[in-house]
Amino acid sequence: MAKDDDSGDPEGKGGQFSVSEVEAGQAVYSRRVLKAYDLLVLGLSNRLIWRCPTPGLLDLYNRHVGADHLDVGVGTGYFPDRCRPPEGARVALLDLNANSLAAASGRISRYRPETYRANVLAPLEIDAAPFSSVAMNYLLHCLPGSIGEKAVAFDHVDPLLLPGGVIFGATLLGGGVRRGMLARRLMAFYNRKGIFSNTADDLEGLERALADRYPEWGVEVVGCGALFWGVKAGGSSSH
Repeated sequence: MAKDDDSGDPEGKGGQFSVSEVEAGQAVYSRRVLKAYDLLVLGLSNRLIWRCPTPGLLDLYNRHVGADHLDVGVGTGYFPDRCRPPEGARVALLDLNANSLAAASGRISRYRPETYRANVLAPLEIDAAPFSSVAMNYLLHCLPGSIGEKAVAFDHVDPLLLPGGVIFGATLLGGGVRRGMLARRLMAFYNRKGIFSNTADDLEGLERALADRYPEWGVEVVGCGALFWGVKAGGSSSH
């Protein structure tokens, strides 16, 4: 059954960040921008600027997506649409941006997805059965704060993740990775506009955030991107 829920502080209040800080990273995703997102970001920027090709991100999904999957920061729904979850999978979407939720839920309507409009930087008040996998793809670099501060998002989704479940995703880093001239300039522009907040995000900080929370975890650097995963304690895992 599909389930729509405006919960978990959908207006972006709560936590240690202001409403404007929280909204800035997701406000750019208007219906018009979302129509061009797959071509401009997943098709061009990932390959030519970030040097983190989209097929690698899709492979990350296919390695970790579970039978009960929650996507956090859904974009256009490209990855839940293109990945290969187990047959009969339950899929849910969580985002602060109503446009993204509408686009993604429409794209994967065959799954009859649950949808939740919420701010992941505030405690989530969501009545949902727990999930075996949670994805945060290209979310962290849009959240305000340092990598240590924004990693509170991991803590807020933790109650929704089954023991032994896996959280995974990718983020673009401002430090600890090799960035070409175009990447440095575009990243600086996005940070000035508030679309990105990753100037102080570095590889060491991401690794520390994962190591502090998960007994099993990994990070793979691809261009400016860091592909990561972590397994929640308390269950068996093949990851």
